[in-house]
Amino acid sequence: MIRTLLLMVILAGPQVVFAADPAIFKFDDPSQEARFQQLAEELRCLVCQNQSLADSHADLAGDLRREIYQKMQQGASNEEIVDFLVQRYGDFVLYRPPMQPTTYLLWFGPVLLLLLGFGVFIVAMRRRHQTLTPTLSEAEHRRMAKLLEEENS
Repeated sequence: MIRTLLLMVILAGPQVVFAADPAIFKFDDPSQEARFQQLAEELRCLVCQNQSLADSHADLAGDLRREIYQKMQQGASNEEIVDFLVQRYGDFVLYRPPMQPTTYLLWFGPVLLLLLGFGVFIVAMRRRHQTLTPTLSEAEHRRMAKLLEEENS
């Protein structure tokens, strides 16, 4: 019984350390805490790709939050902190990457795919319409006219 309890405490130890991670961020001013939260929400966790640093429980996200906190304590501005992280991890760390030649596909890709899909839809509808309305040759027109005349007489 005691060994089981001891084993549970040992295995739960790292979980307690990770759970206490946000408690190490002590701010003198509520505006600093809000600034920290804003930065953590606008930066992407590199491990959990659809979560912000504020939402992620990954170890790397905790490291990046500590990095942001340390930079803030050193007096770095938001731009300096973001620039530092971009230099270190690339534009992928940003939820809103800057518009530059390397990100044009990211910015304009969805619109291009939508236009391409619309174009394919239009072409398919025209082809379908053409196959549903067959054109008659001159001989077929004359034969049809002759049949209509015979029916009307």
